[in-house]
Formats: sequence, structure tokens, C-alpha cells
Amino acid sequence: MTYVNSNTLAADYLPINDGGLPYPCVYIKILNFSDHNIDISYRDGQTQEYIAAWKRAEFNFQANARPGNSVAMLKKGTIIYAKDGGGSGQKGGYIYLVGWYLVKG
Repeated sequence: MTYVNSNTLAADYLPINDGGLPYPCVYIKILNFSDHNIDISYRDGQTQEYIAAWKRAEFNFQANARPGNSVAMLKKGTIIYAKDGGGSGQKGGYIYLVGWYLVKG
């Protein structure tokens, strides 16, 4: 799990996980525990997701893999970005990123 202080967000994308994902992920959860809406990008610096203030979003990156294949579709090193999507009130709070990955046995 990693996080970023929402006071650092601006109109341009900033990384939530500076070093990228340590392993390929099959599932991520982003918790927006702040009073601003946020936009999320996990490829090409374009907005893929929107998360309202004080909400969370969950993304399954294995849903389109063949059954029983256990393929993580979000590759190692992927950087997840967030930017201020506007909102009311003062900026405050944190954005959390949690990821689930496959353990090879």
C-alpha cells in the first residue's frame, strides 16, 4: 500500500506510487479519503477513471484473462497517477493505493 497527500495534487498528473508497482497486479483499490474529486491514469497520461471525494474505486485487471490462466494484466513497474479533479471545500486528506498480485509457487 502507498499513499499521497491530496494537498500535493494539481491540474497535472502526479504519481501515487513513484517507483511503480513492485509486482504485476491483478486487482487494485484506490481510496480517495480527501475532500476533492480526483482523476486517475494508469497509462498514457490520459484519464481512465474518476473518483469522487470520500469514495473508493476497485479495478480487476484479470477479468479479461482466460479462465485458470492467472495472468496479471497490470504489469510490474506501472505507475498510477492522480490529479485534482475539482471539488468543494479545502484540500485535505490522502489518496491510498492498494494492489493485489500473484505469488508464483
